[in-house]
Amino acid sequence: MKINKCYRNIEDSYLFSTISKKVSEYKEKNPQADIIRLGIGDVTRPLCPVVTEAMHRAVDEMSKIETFHGYGPEQGYKFLRDAICKNYKELGVDINSGEVFISDGAKSDVGNILDLFDKENTVLIPNPVYPVYVDTNVMDGRKIIYLDANEENKFLPMPPNGIRADIIYICSPNNPTGAAYSKIQLKKWVDYALDSKAIILYDAAYEAFIEDDNLARSIFQIDGADKCAIEICSFSKTAGFTGTRCGYTVISDELKFDGMSINKMWLRRQSTKFNGVSYVVQRGAEAVFKEEGRLQVMESINYYKENAKIISDLMKNFGTWFTGGKNSPYIWFKCPSGMKSWAYFDYLLEKTNIVGTPGIGFGENGEGFFRLSAFGSRENIIKATERIKSLKALAQ
Repeated sequence: MKINKCYRNIEDSYLFSTISKKVSEYKEKNPQADIIRLGIGDVTRPLCPVVTEAMHRAVDEMSKIETFHGYGPEQGYKFLRDAICKNYKELGVDINSGEVFISDGAKSDVGNILDLFDKENTVLIPNPVYPVYVDTNVMDGRKIIYLDANEENKFLPMPPNGIRADIIYICSPNNPTGAAYSKIQLKKWVDYALDSKAIILYDAAYEAFIEDDNLARSIFQIDGADKCAIEICSFSKTAGFTGTRCGYTVISDELKFDGMSINKMWLRRQSTKFNGVSYVVQRGAEAVFKEEGRLQVMESINYYKENAKIISDLMKNFGTWFTGGKNSPYIWFKCPSGMKSWAYFDYLLEKTNIVGTPGIGFGENGEGFFRLSAFGSRENIIKATERIKSLKALAQ
């Protein structure tokens, strides 16, 4: 018996597990500390009423033999897939329900989609980056080429000259940097993928935070993307489903490689390895797209946007270089006084009892940068900014 030795090439601990351990150790030594957690991108506002009402009705259905649901379709119930198609239609994108696949979240799909691709493929990943993109490919033993995202290009790197890849990762608005590509910039990426005969794995988990018309809420708003891109989206940040788990992946019928339909391959993979998302959760997700649901969901998104503005204004007042804060729930900023990322993490925790995320945890290009999340409560956001102000913890 042989193990997968590629696991030797990944860090022993996931970034956020390391952060949790450090915070726990600090809390044990300082039990009275009032710790404000603005690190992990977990939401704090509850599911909106229209969602929970739909889920309650679905639970009642499950209690009666006439309306009970057992195994559902692996691709997801058509009522939810149709609702997603209608939502895309409002963005100017025509997709059919057969191109939509419901899952238990974007993170699962980001990792599982790699089942469709040979391990000999070369992967192009921006640095810094959401760790899951890297780790899942390292686990499979693929060659990774890192693309420099940095202060000079505002953490929005463009297609490299003289380099080709088979799998390209794009997250916009980006996690961790909060930066978002314009439609013009995304068109260049789509053209690059088409020329390279490559596939784009497009993470649109934060699309609901986009408010600028020149930014894309879907890669499929870009001509040609249906022939080179897979879009992965989530209800986690859009509607607070981080603890409920529901997302979806869109694969066009036009996406084909080596004479094989990627859509049909994914359907075959899911029907073999996945039993679908529960009926109750999918009814809740469907309610997100109803008129009342949209209004209630936007209320939460606007709440987080205001949180982001409060933090962004703080950065501006200190003259701190940052990205995000608009069109994104993340603020990515330069550590003060040339501090390293983990050093600033310790400094912020010890001096202000605020927990953020060190940029180096997202890759080498993240060194010297730091991420704060706007997903906290308004009370904690205001309290955190006041502590930073009093300490001048952002002074350059």
